[in-house]
Amino acid sequence: MQCIEHNTGAPLIGWDVGGAHVKASLLVDGAIHDVAQWPAPLWQGLEHLDAAIDAARARWPDLARAHHALTMTAEMTDLFPDREAGVLGLVDRLANRLGPGLRFYAGDAGWPTAAEAGAHWRAIASANWLATAHQVGTRYPDALLVDIGSTTTDLIPIVGGQPRPRGRCDADRLASGELVYLGVVRTPLCALARQISFDGRIRNVMNEWFATSADLFRLTGELDPGHDQQPTADGAGKDEAATCRRLARMIGMDARDADPGTWREFATRWREAMVDEIARHATRVAHDSGLPVNAPVIGAGCGLFLGREFAARARRAFVPFHQMAALATTAPPGTAAWVDICAPSAALVLLLAQRSQACG
Repeated sequence: MQCIEHNTGAPLIGWDVGGAHVKASLLVDGAIHDVAQWPAPLWQGLEHLDAAIDAARARWPDLARAHHALTMTAEMTDLFPDREAGVLGLVDRLANRLGPGLRFYAGDAGWPTAAEAGAHWRAIASANWLATAHQVGTRYPDALLVDIGSTTTDLIPIVGGQPRPRGRCDADRLASGELVYLGVVRTPLCALARQISFDGRIRNVMNEWFATSADLFRLTGELDPGHDQQPTADGAGKDEAATCRRLARMIGMDARDADPGTWREFATRWREAMVDEIARHATRVAHDSGLPVNAPVIGAGCGLFLGREFAARARRAFVPFHQMAALATTAPPGTAAWVDICAPSAALVLLLAQRSQACG
């Protein structure tokens, strides 16, 4: 077992650096004290990563003496020519900003330092889902992790206390159905359906980035405003009128062509298409892994409400991820929900704390 040096009492911060958000969880003395997320469109430049770290430093003054555990998916952004360059570029930037007490999560390859990361870049790349699944496995020997985020959905079987994905890299996971590029904020609606019913007629859908999944779940009232951090497709507001206007464009109409109630009903049809697609892949993953029929669904991500719906459809128990973590009594209100939203970052600090404790 690789032992991780950690000063007793020093904070642990887990970072999940994605292409659109940076998420972080603060753990002190074995309990999670705070969780936060900042929008960070890294495809536009690494200065957005710097801004998120500066925001974390303002929120957590003890950041300078903290130990850091980090996972990433941002190496996939088109800021970088390939994934290796992305991992190495991010490692270099993060090491400069966070200091020597930084470890990168690499699954079975352990917790390399920044100096060691180059030799393990494939294991470090897009491993955030694996960290969450490993933490689930410490509590549930058999389970299906359903993590529905702003951009993607991870569907990971845990069997015998260990993650049992058929794919490890994004390419293989896309092929196995364990990675589904659908999320509740950033997905273009034209990715959900080529045709859809409105006013009793089947309509062809405009293949334009007129609206996103955030518009759907804003109208259905399921998307927490705190998780609705990305710009809209047209750069306009997030009020009901602007949201209906974007949705109407998908079928060549204007918002004034129907009342708001009709547009809300229309949003539920897009929602059904998304749930059906996720459920199709989740059912396949559960079947292919031999997951027991009584294994629960562990829900995470800002689309956790859809994971709960899938669990009900599949007649499986549903457990939110935050039940895997001890929360400090001084944690801000709503921290449990943020643990669900930022599950990989919380999983990192929990796994690293367990590793440090096991090493004595």
